[in-house]
Amino acid sequence: MREIKFRAWDENSQEMIYEVGITPEGIPYSIPENAEGCDQFNYFLTCHKMQYTGLKDKNGREIYEGDILKRTVTVVMYGSGKPSKDIDEYLEVEYREDYAGFYIGERPLFAYVDNTRDVDTGCRCTKAEVIGNIYKDPELLEAAE
Repeated sequence: MREIKFRAWDENSQEMIYEVGITPEGIPYSIPENAEGCDQFNYFLTCHKMQYTGLKDKNGREIYEGDILKRTVTVVMYGSGKPSKDIDEYLEVEYREDYAGFYIGERPLFAYVDNTRDVDTGCRCTKAEVIGNIYKDPELLEAAE
């Protein structure tokens, strides 16, 4: 069974807070030491909460909603006489309400983790690696566009 846990991005301090719990009512219940004299509920109203997906990247790092993954796909154009070309992909992990799961675009997250074949092209690829998140490193996704 998947471990249920959360983290939160504190917009004010520009810091990621781990080991955040959520009550059955959806209220976070962990306050970091640097919270400035405010109660739990008000503190976490200003934070972006992200859930652990239950999956780990190629280095064993936990993958959370909002993480940016990187993998390299080796594109081969058979019969063209051209050499293979490595293309770096930067992928955002999202929770999709319509599918009730963690996705990268229209594909389930698990199709990208521990996979060495691209699901669309069949080309070789490296396993996915967490390299940042959408709050701390948004430029990674912007550069990929």
